[in-house]
Amino acid sequence: MGLTANSTGMGAVDHGLVIEKADLHDRVVALAGNPNVGKSTVFNELTGLNQHTGNWPGKTVTNAQGRAVHKGAGYIMVDIPGTYSLLAHSAEEEVARDFICFGDPDAVVVVCDATCLERNMNLVLQTIEITDRVVVCVNLMDEAKKKKIRIDFDQLSRNLGVPVVGASARSRKGLGELMDQVSAVIGESGPRKTVEIRYTKPIEDAIAVLEPVMEEKLHGRLSARWISLKLLDYDETLCTAMTEYLGEDLLSDPQVSEKLVEAQRKLSNSGVSQEKMKDDIVSCLVMTAENVCGDAVFFDRGNYNARDRKLDKILTSKWTGIPVMLLLLAVIFWITITGANYPSQLLSDGLFWLGDRLGDFMLWCGAPSWLYGAVIMGVYRVLAWVVAVMLPPMAIFFPLFTLLEDLGYLPRVAFNLDKYFKKASACGKQALTM
Repeated sequence: MGLTANSTGMGAVDHGLVIEKADLHDRVVALAGNPNVGKSTVFNELTGLNQHTGNWPGKTVTNAQGRAVHKGAGYIMVDIPGTYSLLAHSAEEEVARDFICFGDPDAVVVVCDATCLERNMNLVLQTIEITDRVVVCVNLMDEAKKKKIRIDFDQLSRNLGVPVVGASARSRKGLGELMDQVSAVIGESGPRKTVEIRYTKPIEDAIAVLEPVMEEKLHGRLSARWISLKLLDYDETLCTAMTEYLGEDLLSDPQVSEKLVEAQRKLSNSGVSQEKMKDDIVSCLVMTAENVCGDAVFFDRGNYNARDRKLDKILTSKWTGIPVMLLLLAVIFWITITGANYPSQLLSDGLFWLGDRLGDFMLWCGAPSWLYGAVIMGVYRVLAWVVAVMLPPMAIFFPLFTLLEDLGYLPRVAFNLDKYFKKASACGKQALTM
């Protein structure tokens, strides 16, 4: 049943998303992760058929909710959009950030790819900055085993300060332990001692100015340190969402405004511009990810990703990336168009033959000419044309497009085009919908 705003925490996340619970005691768990890490597989295996999809209100970003039952307890799993970070450079990142921060989930599961764990740590660290109710699910352990990658989950858990569980979602391995850890995290009463990302001295000094007043204003509802950082790295969408969540505009508070100006002055005096601050934040995240994984991830075969790196030199190179992309997409479109001609002709012949037989039957029955024209010459022939023309290319193109995604080529397309799309205030991922 759909519950009230009071029973769901914010009730209308991201301007209207309602969490539907089957029981008042159901707990809400956000499922986050990079694209292509098996997040949807984890979601599907946990929820089975007890799920439904829709769009985040006001956005063309899909959300999926499903109910999982573990040891008699109910959990509403919310599959938030796949994203590489929470820096909100796209609608997907904005939705993911706002749900984790302002949606009041009881826990957040961050699904990672075991074969490139360090890269996935970027999202894990940003999530931990927002909340300590985090469980890390290291998926694709079967693939990591093939590549001779070993992961010390206990050490990784100590480094992060949150539970870490290995899993192979396709075979359901580790999902029981994952839900055990989710239950344990939700049941904890006090705060966890989690890893803290240390930024450059000018940024830390600026945070130190703003953080005390934010602790006073937020009363523990949000992470004062993270909100201080986000106010310094100003994001209008975050400020709007925060105002709606808190019911007040913190930036209009004289004390907050004064400290924010003072903190920004410190950054300016240290020569840290807005652009440099963004770069420094990303650099510190990357270095922290390296430190976290340094003594927990081991590669028994040093060249485990040599093939991928060789492909990257061709597929994302400054000189060959765009030509290869254009050639590959041209081949796919050629296969789609040329390959569709034959089944399209067969479908057309078959459907129109059937239409003629239906027409003969109607005339034999003595149907009036206006009914014959409306049903056969109108509805049936139009439908036959649409099916004959549209179905074959769709049946060819979408499997090929899915194959490119499964092979990991689509993120490379987004990478190649990101520079050009940014000039239009967009991002490379938007190329994929075009």
